[in-house]
Amino acid sequence: MRSLRVRLIAVFAAVALITAVSASGIAYWLNRDAVLKRAQDTALNDFRVSVTRNVSALPLNASCPELVDLANQVAGSGLNYDVLVVDESRPDCLASSDPARFTLARVPETLQATVGVPREAGQGGPGGYHLYWQRVNLDAPYLIGGTKVVETPLTAYMFKSLDTERADLNTLGWSLAIATLLALIGSALLAQAASATVLRPVKRLGEAARRLGEGKLDTRLEVEGGDELADLARTFNRTAESLSDQVAELSAREAQSRRFVADMSHELRTPLTAMTAVTDILEDEADALDPMIEPAVRLVVSETRRLSDLVENLMEVTRFDAGTAKLVADEVDIADLLMSCIDGRAWYDAVDVDAPRGIRAMVDPRRLDVVLANLIGNALKHGGSPVRVRVRERDGQVVVQVSDSGPGIPEDVLPHVFDRFYKADKGRARSEGSGLGLSIAMANAQIHGGTITAANGETGAVFTLSLPLTPPAPDDQDDQEGSR
Repeated sequence: MRSLRVRLIAVFAAVALITAVSASGIAYWLNRDAVLKRAQDTALNDFRVSVTRNVSALPLNASCPELVDLANQVAGSGLNYDVLVVDESRPDCLASSDPARFTLARVPETLQATVGVPREAGQGGPGGYHLYWQRVNLDAPYLIGGTKVVETPLTAYMFKSLDTERADLNTLGWSLAIATLLALIGSALLAQAASATVLRPVKRLGEAARRLGEGKLDTRLEVEGGDELADLARTFNRTAESLSDQVAELSAREAQSRRFVADMSHELRTPLTAMTAVTDILEDEADALDPMIEPAVRLVVSETRRLSDLVENLMEVTRFDAGTAKLVADEVDIADLLMSCIDGRAWYDAVDVDAPRGIRAMVDPRRLDVVLANLIGNALKHGGSPVRVRVRERDGQVVVQVSDSGPGIPEDVLPHVFDRFYKADKGRARSEGSGLGLSIAMANAQIHGGTITAANGETGAVFTLSLPLTPPAPDDQDDQEGSR
């Protein structure tokens, strides 16, 4: 937001600066030409008239002192210029109204050459000569004019100082520079006011979008006016309303689905309890059954147990989704809990354990047993022996690393190993379990405030469980469950 304000101010300032500089430059050059032309025309016209008037009284073959008097008389017209009179028949006779400052050497050679050249008939004054001028910088800016005096060997030059005009132009330049600066400051203030007018609704829109992203679906903007920003606010309100309706509909459907799964699981438990009791009896009597029906009996027993496990997993998932899963934390030795998990499932001979005693943490033993059983069982089932389990305490956390000796996890499968019902080999979906084990393990780790990561090691897949020594507060648990 701040950068947008800066850009707006910069654009306003740039436009104002370019406009002011262009206008000031044009005004300066127009005034400069007008001032110089006015001073130039006035001085040259006066010089021409004064030379014509005074030279008529000059005797033929005038002496140098008489030429000096002529120069002084022409220069005394009141317009503050000096005069130099040159007698071409006597190069050593230079008559100047100020001989210390103005000599023929100070007249540009180009002007000297041009003044003495007669022009074609009809282009000049009497005798074909013309009054020429040139602006030069001597010790100060000067206008130098020169003309050939007709019917005489005389040439007259005028030296008009332009110091006054330069001072006027400098004053004008400073005035225009100050006006440009004021225009720049005014444009910056105007841009600030305009940006505040534009950015205030944009800032409110950004804050509303942020609240909407945080899940506050009742966020709405106050609509003022009928401009584009008001249309944007109306569009935001309509979008928020539509999003709120869709989220409410999806939440209702999700709640209905969770209720269906929970109700279905509860309804299945009763017949499954009876079926499990019957299958236990059938399993015990399997050896005495007819060999033709024994495989069918064992298949019924295994599938009934698989169905029972699936129902229990679905109920656990439902509890996590509903936010009713709670920790029953107790301080336990992680090594003891790990050994109990392995011994209870008769995995001791297939698992290499590196778990020093004394690493104690506040955990829910039942839930952590589920996590460990899923990770180790998954390694034994898909990776193969030997499975290595290593427990360490690191940075206030318990880190349990489970690695196997299998082929590892395909790279395209790694991002999905904790997804529900995800199976890497779709062709073996029936024999590879429900696809909920790792998902439930991750949920149990997260309710402890921890996480599980999957990667490929040197000899197979590596699953790393990280748990804090102390579980999060109940409010934090609720937040974690609600975010799943």
